[in-house]
Amino acid sequence: MITVAITGGIGSGKSSAAAALRERGAVVIDSDQLAREVVAPGTPGLAAIAAAFGPQTMTPDGGLERAALAGLVFADPDARARLEAITHPLVRARFADLRDQASPDAVVVNDIPLLTTLAVAASFQLVVGVQADAELRVRRLIGRGLAEPDARARMAVQLTDEQRAALCDVVLVNHGDRADLATSVDALWTNRLLPFEANVRAGRPAARSGPQLTDPQPRWSADGVRLAARVSAAAGGARVDHIGSTAIPGMPAKNVLDLQLTVADLARADALSDALAAAGFPRLAGGDSDVPHPAGDDPQRWRKRLHGNADPGQTVNLHLRVKDLPNWRWALLFRDWLRADQPVAAEYLQVKRQLAATYWGDRSAERYAEAKEPWMTQAYPRGLAWAEKTGWAPAEKGTVGPSA
Repeated sequence: MITVAITGGIGSGKSSAAAALRERGAVVIDSDQLAREVVAPGTPGLAAIAAAFGPQTMTPDGGLERAALAGLVFADPDARARLEAITHPLVRARFADLRDQASPDAVVVNDIPLLTTLAVAASFQLVVGVQADAELRVRRLIGRGLAEPDARARMAVQLTDEQRAALCDVVLVNHGDRADLATSVDALWTNRLLPFEANVRAGRPAARSGPQLTDPQPRWSADGVRLAARVSAAAGGARVDHIGSTAIPGMPAKNVLDLQLTVADLARADALSDALAAAGFPRLAGGDSDVPHPAGDDPQRWRKRLHGNADPGQTVNLHLRVKDLPNWRWALLFRDWLRADQPVAAEYLQVKRQLAATYWGDRSAERYAEAKEPWMTQAYPRGLAWAEKTGWAPAEKGTVGPSA
């Protein structure tokens, strides 16, 4: 089973996309419907709203006076936050109940218009956004009978497309008709969601490509934050850092996100294995050690655990390393050194380009990684010297999560 959130601004076509996923076999759970259920007459949710906002929010027959409540919270962010603090936990709990009733091989889709925070996004294995031009959305809303000022006012209090895209793994652009959207949903279902679910259920990583470098992608930074948050959530809030070439602005790289999950010891790493696999990050065979630097160093100080990803849409290397051991420090130091020292970054890029051309057909990329080691061996003391000269130390916080 995987859980997928689908989100989008009003008028974007999110509900149409969710309906198309249901037609293809997804178990779709509508958060708006759940939000109505948890404040139905006689529920604790409705009682909590009445206590927080007053009796004017109740109808004479004991129901929710929605117009009165909307008038209180629509233009008041603090009031809206108080309302969400009541309803959102109830909706999430109800969603969990329904999710747990689905079959073990289900793709469970949560139609959730108000997915607004990284923490909520991190609770799903994938987040799909539906996007449309603002003026097109206004025309659609007018076509539904909403006055234009009301349509624009509702859109204005929601996330912008840019803010929402940072929370999404996939963005479907819905500028066409329902048939166009159905085609996009069909490709998503066939090429990503079904293989993703099958991989998670089997505990296996998605297929990988060879070491082919691509131009730097603007999305890598946001992807690193979002995936780091997902890993951290699965690991109980642990520190996760975006490392490797995709964490270095402007550097061409393989389209592979390297993340480092900080653990207290390898026993903790092993204890997290099942939770990470369930979140979409199964353990990879081998990869239990980095190459020691210098060569004579104790190999035990360079041990780790390596996980991959079950999502065929984005390759991830997830390194579980013990806090303060040399390989943990070197991963952070190397990233920060290349960010700060452009000539060294250019030197490293030249090595990567030469080796990628040589080993482009190696789908595992193992020979490519091994061939980089002679350069890494001579770079290691230079990196340590840079750290000493600049006073470098690991940041107190990771990309996501605390320092420990």
